[in-house]
Amino acid sequence: MAESILKIENFTMHYMTKAGEVSAVDNVSLEIRKGESLGLVGESGCGKTSLAISIMKLLPENAVIKGGHIYFDGTDLVPLSEDEMRRFRWRRISMIFQAAMNSLNPVYRVSDQIIEAMETHFGNIDYSEAREKVANLFRLVGLDPKFMDQYPHEYSGGMRQRAVIAMALACEPDLIIADEPTTALDVIVQDNILRELKALQEKLGTTMIYISHDIAVIAEVSHRIGIMYAGKLVELADAEEIFHHPIHPYTAGLMSAFPSIIGPKRELVTIPGEPPDLLNPPSGCRFHPRCQYATEVCREKEPEFKDYGSGHMASCWNPLEG
Repeated sequence: MAESILKIENFTMHYMTKAGEVSAVDNVSLEIRKGESLGLVGESGCGKTSLAISIMKLLPENAVIKGGHIYFDGTDLVPLSEDEMRRFRWRRISMIFQAAMNSLNPVYRVSDQIIEAMETHFGNIDYSEAREKVANLFRLVGLDPKFMDQYPHEYSGGMRQRAVIAMALACEPDLIIADEPTTALDVIVQDNILRELKALQEKLGTTMIYISHDIAVIAEVSHRIGIMYAGKLVELADAEEIFHHPIHPYTAGLMSAFPSIIGPKRELVTIPGEPPDLLNPPSGCRFHPRCQYATEVCREKEPEFKDYGSGHMASCWNPLEG
């Protein structure tokens, strides 16, 4: 088994607001192996992006880490200062942000923005060498280098997303976090970019974390999938295992809510209700107000996150299997 590169232990992070504390990430533990791709799935507001920016230590001023550890290659990132974190960001851990246009400075050429990242982390890199590296990165992500000196507004949505991926690869990081990397792109471009990301990950041996609300999209590119709900990690397993044998009712609900284009048609089933208010989350299992299998113990006591066999983890008092 490959050595782990990221280990999150009992990590909790809250946002401090005028209305109170928002329990954005609550007691999350998971481990990611070198060269692995992990998908994080859940509804909007479940804590996926909050966990990602916690790994990068790019938290807003009102965010407070309440406890836990984030070990990257053996180093706990939680207590590190901003200056210490700069040694990791982009050089060891990079991020593909959700809105590509907002990730690029509109008044600088794309090539100069990628070169700036290289100069920041590699010191006095030769400019001509840096330009050649940008050209190679463009080829790697399926862009013609002739476009590298254009401005972001001159790119299509798919080109901008590829440029952001090239920027994330510029410093040859060990871990890349892709937060909704294909949002607002049409399905053909989306599929192409996901295939390219998967091919790059396999070619370079980079560890990847994919974040999405779409479990079908994530399954195409991930070795394992983690399901988040209301700040909690509620299920974690191999992608194929979680698709065919979901244990948590929320995971099963996500599976039933998207159409299948292969095999017989089936009725789509929505999950009733809406995610809870994390200013005042439900007692016990946070999914119990929406769960058809909920019993008294679900409302009173939080379930343990335990192994149901072969590394298939879930937290549920009334598991669908196991």
